[in-house]
Amino acid sequence: MPKPLFIALPGTPDQLSKTVLCAKAASLGVRARCGGHSYEGASSVSVLLASSPFIIIDLMNLDKVQVDLHSETAWVEGGATLGQTYKAIADASDVHAFSAGSCPTVGVGGHISGGGFGLLSRKYGLAADNVVDAILVDASGRLLNRSAMGEDVFWALRGGGGSSGWGIIYAWKIKLQPVPPTVTSFIVSRQVTQSNLANLVDTWQSVAPRLPDEFYLSAFIRSSCPQVLCVAFNGFYLGPRSEALSIMTRQFPGLGVTLSDCMESSWIESVLFFSGLEKHSTVADLSNRYSTDKHYFKAKSDYVKSPMSLASIRSAMIPSDAIAFPHRAGNLFAIQYLVEWKAEDNARRDDYIKWIRAFYDAMEGFVSSSPRAAYVNYLDFDLGVTDDGKEAVKGVVGERDAAEKARVWGERYFLGNYDRLVRAKTQIDPENYFRSEQGIPPLLSGSM
Repeated sequence: MPKPLFIALPGTPDQLSKTVLCAKAASLGVRARCGGHSYEGASSVSVLLASSPFIIIDLMNLDKVQVDLHSETAWVEGGATLGQTYKAIADASDVHAFSAGSCPTVGVGGHISGGGFGLLSRKYGLAADNVVDAILVDASGRLLNRSAMGEDVFWALRGGGGSSGWGIIYAWKIKLQPVPPTVTSFIVSRQVTQSNLANLVDTWQSVAPRLPDEFYLSAFIRSSCPQVLCVAFNGFYLGPRSEALSIMTRQFPGLGVTLSDCMESSWIESVLFFSGLEKHSTVADLSNRYSTDKHYFKAKSDYVKSPMSLASIRSAMIPSDAIAFPHRAGNLFAIQYLVEWKAEDNARRDDYIKWIRAFYDAMEGFVSSSPRAAYVNYLDFDLGVTDDGKEAVKGVVGERDAAEKARVWGERYFLGNYDRLVRAKTQIDPENYFRSEQGIPPLLSGSM
């Protein structure tokens, strides 16, 4: 896999601007890295730029968070992680939060660019819904705020994809959300038979979308071998556990949630609870940029618009012998498919990837269609890639312009918003300097 010529680490917005200008003047391609969580490694390596040298602009030194409780907003530099952002907010207030994801090492720059959903999204929307301003470095090195970039580009930044190629986000101005002093969290795991699992998931898919907006309930299904199935239900409620338990007892009695399952805490302690950090971690550990969990994985995504029948849930469970945000109204829930393996097992990489692709194919009849939608923050090159941002695209032949070819994946990520995103790209980066394997190309000259 082609690697960068070098990694630049700007520490000020001026240095960031000048790095872009120098790279462009030297005919170097660029990749921006915020937290390095691209599912296809697009912020660290590049197949697209293999034929010419490129650099990585790592924003890790641009990670300041400035909270203003008077306006209930915060300026967050693009290299800050979610964990750093959450901790800075909690240090300033115990009754404010930000609606975004649960993984603390994810970079804010890319996360918000792709939408960014999390435990507060049912109540307050996506991370991108709560952005009120931004500062973008364009291909000319200009630092553009909302007013300077214009509303079309500002619209595109919020959910149009971090690798789509708008420029480099120096900072976001986010709106903070009110939270009560006490919230409730639980993780209830059940080791079950395939039949029992299907019954639980069937109930969950009917209950979860209809819970109060203050309640988030997700289901994680995993298996380490064909005989052992486990489902974990993650619950979060903006209120005391007595209310949370009353809601669960009334609406999902079969799960059997008890008072002892429910933890009352502050919002920031609930962030730590769902962070995936080691058991004895503290709130201070949310600021750590790097995860100690090292593994290989392949992921895919889907959206479900209508409940799957009990029979279809059972039939979609492929045995693991071989091996494992336009998206709004009308979607009941999203699915992330994930198969993981350790370094010592990498010889079976192709088997694992083949398995998850087969699983994904088996789900086709039960998820969204025309197009089959996907979440851009779970980047998936299986949907198609461009070779050089102008010509060949997997699965497409002919002489159509690059923007039309990129529709193959663009409409799956962005549905009916794709054409508007193309126009925004043409406005902000007509030469397609910021390009990637699944970027949004500009229209050809004279096509607007």
